[in-house]
Amino acid sequence: MIDLAGFGEQLLLGAAVTVQLALAALMVGLVLGLAGAVARLSGVRAARALAATYTTVVRGLPELLVVLIIYFGSSRLLTAIGESLGHDGFVELSPFAAGVVALGLTFGAYATEIFRGAILAIPKGQIEAAHAFGMGRVLTFRRIVLPQLWRIALPGLGNLFLVLLKDTSLVSVIGLEELMRKAQIATGFTREPFTFYLAAATLYLLMTIVAMAVLHRAERAAGRGLPQVRGR
Repeated sequence: MIDLAGFGEQLLLGAAVTVQLALAALMVGLVLGLAGAVARLSGVRAARALAATYTTVVRGLPELLVVLIIYFGSSRLLTAIGESLGHDGFVELSPFAAGVVALGLTFGAYATEIFRGAILAIPKGQIEAAHAFGMGRVLTFRRIVLPQLWRIALPGLGNLFLVLLKDTSLVSVIGLEELMRKAQIATGFTREPFTFYLAAATLYLLMTIVAMAVLHRAERAAGRGLPQVRGR
């Protein structure tokens, strides 16, 4: 890579942190999204209300605000818990952990609706047939619903991940030295904002291209044996 006044390696390290943050938030978001979708479709009114509140509140807030609330709010909460346990001192989440939680919460809120739509798209006759064969709810979900769920939801989840990858730049405001933060530091030293923001843009674009290629292969693998839609 071009040296970029000695900051080329730092930008690559920032890009690596960006990828790690995006993947960690993805894992959190998938778990929350799947749990939220199951809750939204459950027969328990309290679970439906809780899931609906979660998706409504989180989707109604800017991602940057969620990051700030999680980072500063969790610090106050953890400090209060520590004091109640006899710990004297300030306790806080690391910027990376706060970013994972905040971005994971946001991803999960949107993924909840994608998973819910995917579950509803599965023909009810298949689930009824599984019950007729003596499968319980858990076994039916694992053998009938889950395999089809991923295939149906994958395009929507892929688009969400591409948005998540770019939203990692928001975590720079709480001090995490990911790609955007590294570009800001380099700009401060060299006074060449165009050069380093263009370099950051190039790296974001390369990461997006790689992610799109992986998602395309995943969609083809998930749809193997099914009629292919023209134009893909």
